[in-house]
Amino acid sequence: MKYGVILNVLGALLRFLGAIMLVPLIVAIYYGDSLYPFLIAVTITGLTGIFLSKRYNSPDEWKAREGFAIVALGWLSAAVFGSIPYMLDGISPVNSLFESMSGFTTTGATVLLDIEAHSRSILFWRSMTQWLGGMGIIMLFIAILPKLGVAGRQLFRAEAPGPTEDKIKPRIRETAKILWMVYCSISLIEVVALLLAGMSVYDAITHTFTTMACGGFSPYAQSIASFNNPLIEGIITLFMFIAGANFALHYRTLYTDRKSLVKDDEFKFYAVVIIIATSILTFSLWNYMDETISSSFRYAVFQVISIMTTTGFATVDFNLWVDSAKIVLLAVMFIGGCAGSTSGGIKVVRFLLLLKYAKRALFKSIHPRAVQPIKHNNKTVPDDVMQAIVSFVVIYFMIFAVSTGLLSLMGMDIISSVTASIATLGNIGPGFGLVGPMANFDVLPLVGKILLIANMWIGRLEVFTVIVMLTPEFWRR
Repeated sequence: MKYGVILNVLGALLRFLGAIMLVPLIVAIYYGDSLYPFLIAVTITGLTGIFLSKRYNSPDEWKAREGFAIVALGWLSAAVFGSIPYMLDGISPVNSLFESMSGFTTTGATVLLDIEAHSRSILFWRSMTQWLGGMGIIMLFIAILPKLGVAGRQLFRAEAPGPTEDKIKPRIRETAKILWMVYCSISLIEVVALLLAGMSVYDAITHTFTTMACGGFSPYAQSIASFNNPLIEGIITLFMFIAGANFALHYRTLYTDRKSLVKDDEFKFYAVVIIIATSILTFSLWNYMDETISSSFRYAVFQVISIMTTTGFATVDFNLWVDSAKIVLLAVMFIGGCAGSTSGGIKVVRFLLLLKYAKRALFKSIHPRAVQPIKHNNKTVPDDVMQAIVSFVVIYFMIFAVSTGLLSLMGMDIISSVTASIATLGNIGPGFGLVGPMANFDVLPLVGKILLIANMWIGRLEVFTVIVMLTPEFWRR
């Protein structure tokens, strides 16, 4: 393991993060907020980055293990240093780290008891961390840092969401730049749409940050319900749906093939699941909750897309819904959005390929000598990719089970334990019970918060990137 390489790149990342913190500092100046939290945060983060870059200036080449370590430790470092403004705003260290990790990993789980009591600059930083984490801070780092060169491929593979690497251009840096360009362009369109719908500039920007990142943080405790505006809900629903799809496909749809999205197997399955879940939930709300058909559909489509894309916005306290409605939301919690999107979760493509894998197993039980390859978008899926998917799902559910068990041992009820675990591991945000959409995670004991911080970190980096660092072989030279 080449520690000098790792520390050198982490130093460059922290210098970059320190520069980004100047943005909420400008917001603080504009609104007359205290400058102290961001002045100190910029100084500490920037100086630490400069020290590491100068002290460990290593020209060595990278290998896969250095890439994994840089990505995993890079996200952890961003969360740690990103928590400094919260701590200087009077929030406890563990709660600050929880909020920062929830932001960068686009989870949206919060421990803030009175959100509106915090300054606009702090809440702007809170939303901005989600936007940075949505497309990926390492991806942005690759796009703007020319010296990474070929080594950036290792970082791309370690951070990119999904079972396969989806390159738009042969060079990874060009791919990262294009993805961020598409991300910024769609974000700008949403800001304009929300402004036209009646939002203030501040609200439009902060909610765009967290919609496009599938993050779910809002400057208001009641989330999107605080606006009670069907037009705003409709705009956010549309952009959550867009953000939950593969951004590489968005680029191809805009510039190369207009039918890229509709021809993609994963996107079609993603849309079908949303339609089915929305239909079931609409019927459940209309039949059991005495809602009208229109209001049932309004609440159902928003919450299904919000939960499936792991955004976590809420227009209603679905913790009060009947069990049949909650089961629908719980089911889509385990699926997540598409690979290559800003969503968390297991990802639609993995579920789709596992269904095809199960279908093949049934077929082979009847025709054991038959050769039936698994295909996705008319291409044969290699066996090693299927093995990686099966391994991912097994490890994912093992972590979920252990996390749920530990939370239960800490005194939480089973519903709260289950949904708190999946909501953080899948980077969703709200759950049911004690961690419902209008509640928060401050009710957890200290150890429980630390456990869920780890869940968010592991889930955002697709399990393997963090878990592989726990194996002794990883650290051997």
